[in-house]
Amino acid sequence: MKLTAMLKQPSGFLPITMSLAAIVEIILYLAIFGITQQEDEGIAAHIFQLLIVLQLPIMMFFAAKWLPQFPKQAIFVLSLQIGAIIAAVTPILILEW
Repeated sequence: MKLTAMLKQPSGFLPITMSLAAIVEIILYLAIFGITQQEDEGIAAHIFQLLIVLQLPIMMFFAAKWLPQFPKQAIFVLSLQIGAIIAAVTPILILEW
């Protein structure tokens, strides 16, 4: 199976899309509200957390389905998915410091 075909599978592209949605949410939140300290987590934080956490079962399904059949391509797609998660979480970690 080609890499592009694997990325067209829902379990291949959904985690990346969810990470990109989390990044867009961070950008929009900062554009609207700026960097502020809040006592309580708002709805934006909960949506961000859901977007990140719900990727994990999708990624596990992807790994279980495609790693045994096409390990090289599956590892590359999993690497893209993990990189997207790291890209989404990094701004939060930087802003927390």
